[in-house]
Amino acid sequence: MTIWHTEPSLELANTYSADSVIGHLGIELTEVGPEHVTAWMPVDARTLQPAGVLHGGASVVLAETLASWAATFVVDPDLAYCVGMEINANHLRPVMAGTVTGVARPVALGRRSQVWEIRITDEAGKLVCISRCTMAVIQR
Repeated sequence: MTIWHTEPSLELANTYSADSVIGHLGIELTEVGPEHVTAWMPVDARTLQPAGVLHGGASVVLAETLASWAATFVVDPDLAYCVGMEINANHLRPVMAGTVTGVARPVALGRRSQVWEIRITDEAGKLVCISRCTMAVIQR
């Protein structure tokens, strides 16, 4: 069983994202499972704050990117599209270099809104940020 309307294309999603903030931060969708979407992001000059640690805003961009693509993969694109309504994030651990990986899983998939939980971990698998994003499902 899967939650996806049709088989998600990571290649297409990454291509559409390339010229946006997603591509500029180096975010890449890497995996789709039966009920999750995974992406990674480099921790480098593009995503660091001046103090030399991963910028919380970059983590939020990763989280909302995952929620947005996951929500989009759930709906019939001929009938609806999804946009972010609300996001929150708790930044739990600093990261200075390497990569972080985010995994989005659904909390609730309604006709008019969806709620996603996104867990972002460092290369050692330690939780860096946990986020919840509410997506509006807009009928065409």
